[in-house]
Amino acid sequence: MRIVSGLYDSYDDARAAVKALEDAGIPSDQISIVSRKDGKEKVEGQGNDAAEGAGTGAGIGAVAGGAGGLLAGLGMLAIPGVGPVVAAGWLAATAVGAVAGAVVGGAAGGIVGAMIASGVPEKDANMYAEGVRRGGSVVIAKVEDDKIVASQAILSDSRSVDLQDRRARYSAEGWSRFDETADPYTPDQIAAERGRDRIDPRA
Repeated sequence: MRIVSGLYDSYDDARAAVKALEDAGIPSDQISIVSRKDGKEKVEGQGNDAAEGAGTGAGIGAVAGGAGGLLAGLGMLAIPGVGPVVAAGWLAATAVGAVAGAVVGGAAGGIVGAMIASGVPEKDANMYAEGVRRGGSVVIAKVEDDKIVASQAILSDSRSVDLQDRRARYSAEGWSRFDETADPYTPDQIAAERGRDRIDPRA
């Protein structure tokens, strides 16, 4: 199994990527999604209640959804430095363990540690976590070797973020890595960030 992954500014794009992976034959239990929820959005037709206990290792609260596959299992949790998210899949379960203290210490802890443990390169894991903190969504899938190219193409075709360009912008602002002790972005900050990021030079 190999890891393919993508960061999205839009939850709708991330959702489309998940559904396209499933349609291509990737089992739902091999796909994960983590998406920042700012308290105003509805995801998969659900309400606005954010997870309580941000930073305390809150577990996933099940969300009943009408969608099939992975997205039917979306739940809510709170991640230190990120805030309330909706998530589903094996990464969400790993992150809950990491947040609860099963994985501790530096880059090995929290959501970044959960991604690194799954095979995501550390620099990308930091970018994904920061991207989610700023209002984005990350999709990560475990795929067989013969499906890597097709799966990565699916993620790219769903309008994934160019990590190199995004890293350059974050770095120009003084960012170096995800900080789980930082305050989560407010809804207004997320709205401002999304306004900048959705100006897509490829459009």
